[in-house]
Amino acid sequence: MTQHPSAARAAVAIIGGGVSGANVALALNRLAPGAFDIVVIEPRDAIGRGLAYSSEDPAHRINVPASRMETDPDDPEHFVRWLTARDIVRTDPGALLPDGRLFPSRHAYGSYVSGQLSAIAGLVHRRTRATTVRRVDGRYHVACADGGTVVADTVVLAICHPPPTIPAALTSLAGTPRLVANPWATGAFDAIAPDERLLIVGTGLTMADIVATLERRGHRGALTAISRRGQRSKPHTTQPAEPYGDFLSPPPATALALLRRIRATLACATAEGLSWHAVLDQVRLQGSDIWRSLPVNERQRLLQHLRPFWDTHRFRLAPQVHDVLERRLHDGALSIEAASLRGVRDCGDHLDVTLQPRHGAAPRLLAVDRIVLATGPAHGSLFRDDMLLRQMLQDGLARPDIHGLGMAVDDNSRAIDADGAAQPRLLVAGPLARGTFGELMGVPDVVRQTRRVAEMAMHVPASSSGRR
Repeated sequence: MTQHPSAARAAVAIIGGGVSGANVALALNRLAPGAFDIVVIEPRDAIGRGLAYSSEDPAHRINVPASRMETDPDDPEHFVRWLTARDIVRTDPGALLPDGRLFPSRHAYGSYVSGQLSAIAGLVHRRTRATTVRRVDGRYHVACADGGTVVADTVVLAICHPPPTIPAALTSLAGTPRLVANPWATGAFDAIAPDERLLIVGTGLTMADIVATLERRGHRGALTAISRRGQRSKPHTTQPAEPYGDFLSPPPATALALLRRIRATLACATAEGLSWHAVLDQVRLQGSDIWRSLPVNERQRLLQHLRPFWDTHRFRLAPQVHDVLERRLHDGALSIEAASLRGVRDCGDHLDVTLQPRHGAAPRLLAVDRIVLATGPAHGSLFRDDMLLRQMLQDGLARPDIHGLGMAVDDNSRAIDADGAAQPRLLVAGPLARGTFGELMGVPDVVRQTRRVAEMAMHVPASSSGRR
C-alpha cells in the first residue's frame, strides 16, 4: 500500500518515533496546526517513548528535574503541571524530593509525550520500520518493512539509540545466556538469580540503571562494574544555582584552552561558594556554540581526551538512583574499577574474566556468573548496522559525520549527501545530528533542536509533482 498526502497539505514523514521524532511532530503542530500530513514511522506501539522512556521499571527515573523536561520551550512548566494534575506523587511518592524537585519515572515521561501526540489531528502512526528512502520525481518514497510506502515532501530522520556493540573480548559469549548484550531488551534480567555474581561492563548511567533494577528485583550477589577510567556519573547538587561563567567571549580556539577556562571558572565559582554544577551547566548551555567554534582537529582532541570527563559531569544521576549506588558501594555489594577486558573463559559453572587494571598493574582473574553490557548506544556503527542508513549511504543520500557521532548535517540540520550538498527536504533530528551541534543527547537540547527542524520543514516548499 502506498500512502500519499492530501492534495491540500504537504506531507512530512518522520522516521523514528522516540523523543526526537515526537518533538518534531509536536513542534510542527504548534507552529502550523493542520498544515501538514504527519506520518511517523515507528515500530513500537506508542510514539514518544523510544528506548529510554519505554521502560516500565519504576526504578528508572528521568535524570534531570521535571521542571527541565518540557516539550515546549515557551512553556517550561508544562510537564510539572501534567504530573500535578495526575497526582503522580500519590502513586509514586519517591518521585518527590524533600526540596520539592520531582524526578518521576521515565515511563511517566513517556506517557506525557505520547499523550500530547494523540491530540494531533491528522497524525498517522505507521507501526513498522523504514527500510529505504529514495528520491522519485522530486519527492521522497519511504519503503517500509510491512510492504507499504510513504510518499512525502519532507523526510525527517530521527533515528536514535542503537544497542551496544559487543566488545571483541566477549564475542565468544554472543548469543549465550552468560552475556546480557542488550540490558534494555524485554526480560533481559529475568534469568539472573538473586545471588549471581555479575560483571557490568560500563560505569555510566546505564550501569546505574542496571544496579537500580537489580536492587528492586531483590538481587544480593556481588556486582563489579568496570570502565577504562572507572568514572561514574555524578549526582545533582542539593543547592542548585544559576549557570556560572562565560565560554564564548571569545570562544576557545583549542580543547586545551577550553579546559583551562573551565578550570579557572571553577576556581572562581568555588571562591564564591558555588559548586561545579553551575559552571558545567553554563558549558552545556553554550556547548553547541563552543563545539562549532572549534576546528575539526580540536573537536577530535576534545572527544579523545575530555569527553569521558564531560559525560560523567553532564549526564547526572537522579538522586534516587544515586542513593542506590551509594548504598551498594557502602555495603560492599558493588565495586567500581578502572580496568579493561582482556579475555573471558567459560568454565561451565562460571566465567573466568581476565581484567587489566589501569596504570599498568598486573592482570587479574575475576570469577562471575554472568556479564552485562552497559557501554551505551553504539552510535559509531550506525551506518554499518542500521539497514536504512546503510542504504542511504550506498545511494549517496547521506554520509557519516567526520567525528563518527552520527550523520553529516549542515547548520540547518539538513543531511549532506555524497557530493557534499545539503538536501533541503531531508532533515535530521536529535542525537544523529550531534556531529554538527555537539550537545544533543539531553531532552532540553533535543527539544530546542527539533523545534528548529520543524521550522526548516515549514519553510521548504512542497513539491507539486506526483500529487494524487
